[in-house]
Amino acid sequence: MTDTPSNKPDPTAAQVQGVIDRAKNMVLKPQESWAAIDGEAATVQSIYVPYVLVLAAIGPVAQFIGGQAFGFSLLGVTYRPPMGSALATMILSYGFALASVYIVALVIDALAPTFGGQKNPIQALKVAAYSATAGWLAGIFGLVPALAVLGLLGLYSLYLLYLGLPMLMKAPPEKALGYTAVVVLVAAVVIILVGAIVGALAS
Repeated sequence: MTDTPSNKPDPTAAQVQGVIDRAKNMVLKPQESWAAIDGEAATVQSIYVPYVLVLAAIGPVAQFIGGQAFGFSLLGVTYRPPMGSALATMILSYGFALASVYIVALVIDALAPTFGGQKNPIQALKVAAYSATAGWLAGIFGLVPALAVLGLLGLYSLYLLYLGLPMLMKAPPEKALGYTAVVVLVAAVVIILVGAIVGALAS
């Protein structure tokens, strides 16, 4: 007996549910999530599709919608970016978000021996991608610019990074704090550069 079109499983729905479950578990059960991720066979494509592609879009899309619907207010003055400029900013922000994950992964991998860990580019990409979960989810507050300050909740990603680095990169737990600090410092430089490039190109 064969499946009819109506009862065949929907692979897209399954992927979406997988993203939701992984994101929820990363936030609520990070230790267990990292343990599961550590043993997963993965490729660059399987990490990016659909997890990174979906979650990295939350912030840029939310900011685009929020900016067009409510505008950005400062000192009683509200500014709505022109549609073309806002679209360009959204697309560029999304593209650089995807690129930044890979750049941070390269940093994580390169620094691993310095902190007693083992170089492994796929494991490093896992850390870069999944530790960013909280930051990406917090991007939803961009829908209402007045609530954008709540995006600081995304700093929980630093804790996720702290937990994931020693486990996946096989670094001694006592070096996790230093490893995290250096990765965050480099990531911050990347984010600043990304922001400057996006701002320059969009303008």
